[in-house]
Amino acid sequence: MMRLVRAEWTKLFTTRVWIGLLVGAVALAVLSTVLLTAFAGDTEGVGIPPVGSPAFEQLALAGPANSVVLMLVLGVIGMTQEYRHRTATPTFLTTPHRGQVVIAKLVAYALVAVPFAVVVTAVNYAVLAVYAGSRGAVPALTGDNSRVVLTSALALVIYTVIGVGLGALVRNQIGAIVGALVYLFVIEALIRQFVGTAYKWLPGGGLEALTATFQGPDVLEAWQGGVLLLGYGLVAAVLGTFLAVRRDIV
Repeated sequence: MMRLVRAEWTKLFTTRVWIGLLVGAVALAVLSTVLLTAFAGDTEGVGIPPVGSPAFEQLALAGPANSVVLMLVLGVIGMTQEYRHRTATPTFLTTPHRGQVVIAKLVAYALVAVPFAVVVTAVNYAVLAVYAGSRGAVPALTGDNSRVVLTSALALVIYTVIGVGLGALVRNQIGAIVGALVYLFVIEALIRQFVGTAYKWLPGGGLEALTATFQGPDVLEAWQGGVLLLGYGLVAAVLGTFLAVRRDIV
């Protein structure tokens, strides 16, 4: 298994895709935190809590959660590149037990997502400390703040696993990525707007419950949101593995 995991790391790090996705993830997290800090205390606008308040600090520290979409794409690419570049056949011939290949991808990309998450959360906090500090309050990494930092990093790892499972389910790289983006930015947004009671059971609702939320509908408890997201990741992994084993390679 470790041989397969190392092979996946070689496939990933011999390309530049991971650099672009990591830089993009950092940029998304930092941009959301900078904008949140810039408009903090604007009670006449969107009503963002003032700098130094617990609500503001948790929202700002949850900035990395805005990058889950790129970690999802990372997982999708990790799985679908086998079909896009027609390497699935030699891969499965080398390792006839397809389930082991999918499991190796899940493990490899989950482990890769950990240092990615550390980088994103560390840069986000550094920017926040400087900017919020210039406005009078550097967020402390204690209590609920530390929980938000850890759960935001965890969310990045979980979404990477979901991405691998989604790639195994759909196989078409463009279709999987476009479908994921449509779901995250259109379908979930519509459900959140019009069916708030259902939204809390979706991945987006679980993500908000796990990290932090701002003027959103009722969500689950933090631990429940984490269990829900882990459940989605597990279901995607199991279904992806099952279908990869049974499908013909085309």
